Amino acid sequence: MKLLVAMKSRQTVSQHAPEGHQLKQGTPTMGGLIILAGVLGAMPFVHTSVSIWPLFTLIVLFAVIGFVDDFVVPRLMPGKRGLGWKQKILMQVVAAVVPLVMGGITGPAALGTGTFVILFFANAYNFSDGLDGLAGTLLVGLLLGMFGLSFSGQPLITMGGVPSANQWYSSYAPPLLFVFLGAVIPFLFWNAPKAKVFMGDVGSLPIGAFLAGYWFLTQNGNDYSSTILPLPPHDRSVLFFCAFFVWSLVMIAELVPVPLQIGSVKLFKRKIFPYTPIHHAFEKAGWPETRVVFVFAICQLICSMLAITLVAWFR
Repeated sequence: MKLLVAMKSRQTVSQHAPEGHQLKQGTPTMGGLIILAGVLGAMPFVHTSVSIWPLFTLIVLFAVIGFVDDFVVPRLMPGKRGLGWKQKILMQVVAAVVPLVMGGITGPAALGTGTFVILFFANAYNFSDGLDGLAGTLLVGLLLGMFGLSFSGQPLITMGGVPSANQWYSSYAPPLLFVFLGAVIPFLFWNAPKAKVFMGDVGSLPIGAFLAGYWFLTQNGNDYSSTILPLPPHDRSVLFFCAFFVWSLVMIAELVPVPLQIGSVKLFKRKIFPYTPIHHAFEKAGWPETRVVFVFAICQLICSMLAITLVAWFR
């Protein structure tokens, strides 16, 4: 925490932010480094296989993009809040493709799908870092859902490559989720209202990328012989998609309204939503910030439980 203060990386609040957010101006940012330090420091000890490195690389590359956006650009270009969206998307595509290829995902369809989902989650989770405690509490709900899904219907998806899905589940995936869960607790201590530090892009982008990349880089086994989920491959893929969609609903709600709002304003000069990202719309409606965070966190827990139930139902 002292290092973040010494780096003088401060939150710059947009003039269009909801009323009351101007009080957050100058709060230290880049608090996601608290989480990443614990995760990246522990990851090499979670599993000895070289196959851990694609996911490790994914987190590091997205963290570098976030660091450039949070720290480098504002220092080199005073008055600019960060990277332009075109620059950021291009860098994110490269940062997603490289680890996927490292993980043996090279088919055009699988590579394109993996890249899209990783970028979607990276930016959706980035948008959630807008209220005190919101990103951290959502992460807890998402991780619990991932942990439950890892055990409720293994293996669900095949992308080609080694090791087998059963090997990943038993020796790698759950411990890694616990590492993330343990790392987010210290951050929540500092990010709880009134926040003393914000996550920043250096934390939200790699964490969001991890939430999606996990499914492609730790569950890419080629063994469909498990009797835990007695469905043919096609049906398993459909089930995985449905469970993944339900688990992702809060992230979808965070991201999708933003481009819809921008497109509507540019094309029709009208707003579809009172405010985006969508959590700010509830503030606009008069909800206190703590209530918004609580409701969103509960919604994510419900989505995670529904996704687990959906998969477990077909065991």
